[in-house]
Amino acid sequence: MEIVLETENLRKEYGSRGMVFPAIDGIDLQVYKGEFLGIMGPSGAGKTTLLNILSTIDRPTSGKIYFEGRDILNMKNRELSIFRRENIGFIFQDFNLLDNMSVEDNIALPLALSNVNVKEIREKVEVLGNFFGLKEHLKKYPYQLSGGQKQRVAAARAIITSPSIVFADEPTGALDSKSSQELLQCLLKMNEELNTTIIMVTHDAFAASYCKRILFLKDGKIHARLDRDSDRKEFFRRIIDFVGTMGGGVGVLL
Repeated sequence: MEIVLETENLRKEYGSRGMVFPAIDGIDLQVYKGEFLGIMGPSGAGKTTLLNILSTIDRPTSGKIYFEGRDILNMKNRELSIFRRENIGFIFQDFNLLDNMSVEDNIALPLALSNVNVKEIREKVEVLGNFFGLKEHLKKYPYQLSGGQKQRVAAARAIITSPSIVFADEPTGALDSKSSQELLQCLLKMNEELNTTIIMVTHDAFAASYCKRILFLKDGKIHARLDRDSDRKEFFRRIIDFVGTMGGGVGVLL
């Protein structure tokens, strides 16, 4: 399998002198093309810190990160900015949509910033509008949408540039159970039909059950992993059982 992202002895420390706190403590990780990877663990385990470092939002204290074989920590700011725009998509818990722009303009924004021609942008927005069930909402504004619809807009925006990886930080955290399930079905569809590589941080065992592999973090280290080798419901039960052995800190969406 093709490795799209790899880390070596990744560390992130906060503090100074004798008061150093290791948020990420020597993580070695390989993410494969087309994978749907979940990252779980109790609060303070380092999940979001790891996601921010992998997605180039933050920098580690030490270690290596290779993105499709390229050492991204040696990139200068402008080079890294271009790399991020062309290779990485983001889905955040709070949607991060622009309320003064229509749905179609929010989806199109990454391409508009890259000066892609208008005809190509319109074609891609239309395709993604259909893919995510947003065709009837493209002329609306975010404040006219439900939370689930907003998150689907965010997902469409995240993949319009055909990124190498989409990073999702608690994407169901602000959604009700019905909207969460609709979004997770969309993410699964992205992964299976478009071969989109997804890395998702979640507290929720139900959301994690849509992943192909889960890494459990504890005290900044990879504590364990679970691979999905059965149907989603059985995988969900395995996750619940394992979370119980970790002493909680992970939620269940019913």
